[in-house]
Amino acid sequence: MEATRKEMFMKNKQHYKKDVALVMGAEFQKQQHRDAMIKEDNTAYNTYDIERFFRPSCRSVLNNRLFDYHFFNPYIDKKYNEIILPTSLMISPEDTILNYFSILREAENLTDNLVAGCGTVGEARIPFPIAFNFLTTDYQQKHPYPKYLSSFKGIAHTNLIKFKQIPTKNPSEHGRYFVELETINGSPTGVSRFEYYYGYISTTKENNVYKIDTISLTGEDFLCAAYHGWAHTGEDIVDVEYGHWCNLIKKKMPTKKDGYVKTIEIIGTDGNDYRFVFFQLTNDTDILISQYIKKNGAWELTEIDPRKCVKNIE
Repeated sequence: MEATRKEMFMKNKQHYKKDVALVMGAEFQKQQHRDAMIKEDNTAYNTYDIERFFRPSCRSVLNNRLFDYHFFNPYIDKKYNEIILPTSLMISPEDTILNYFSILREAENLTDNLVAGCGTVGEARIPFPIAFNFLTTDYQQKHPYPKYLSSFKGIAHTNLIKFKQIPTKNPSEHGRYFVELETINGSPTGVSRFEYYYGYISTTKENNVYKIDTISLTGEDFLCAAYHGWAHTGEDIVDVEYGHWCNLIKKKMPTKKDGYVKTIEIIGTDGNDYRFVFFQLTNDTDILISQYIKKNGAWELTEIDPRKCVKNIE
């Protein structure tokens, strides 16, 4: 019995000498993977729904245009400035954006410190120099390719889950679009994790095709709204900023909701009718997209800055 206790003690002692990673107070174990069984019935494999492995949300993937190995093969080992894309990929702003994100969907730039998966992930880095060619010359010069590639560090998979054109006052703009992205990222622990981003993309015509000239993204936080309420809910934003701050609300109409689009209309104390359009993100935060005022029976874009109202109150 004594010998057994001593052997156990020495075994445990050697065990704790090892550099064991600690996660949430627990010793972190390396994830084990089973090799997939090879199916002779290819039909069963091709119809198997792999989408459920990629994402936790229920929204349909919008960057689902098919770019298989036949598309990527001619570009393997080519530098971005050696690639000439078919003009058919960029014949409209919508085509440009959807094709851009469809190509990036299977792109990964995992590192030694940001790890995920259990083997080759997607198309690896092959899509990046291809996608770079969807950007205007000015945007490429502003953000050269090494910087562009580095900006995807840790990204292993990208889903476009919201995509909608938004109104602008400038009629010369070819299109400004709202997007929400869902990414699967690597982590220092090797466990893949989901992150969400929303932002805006615009295109312009260059050499008779539409190219992306601006992209901006903001990360979504899943703790902020839970602890800092009103500034993240459309109804409360209208009540506080346009009601309390600007004293503009005579009557607020019931909220109208169509998918992730939330519309709130008010009758103003100045005799005008106003409309506020919000988009709801995956983290349930409402983002104000546009404001309208009704003139001669038609809604026109307007812009009311409630911060100016606060200055007037002060």
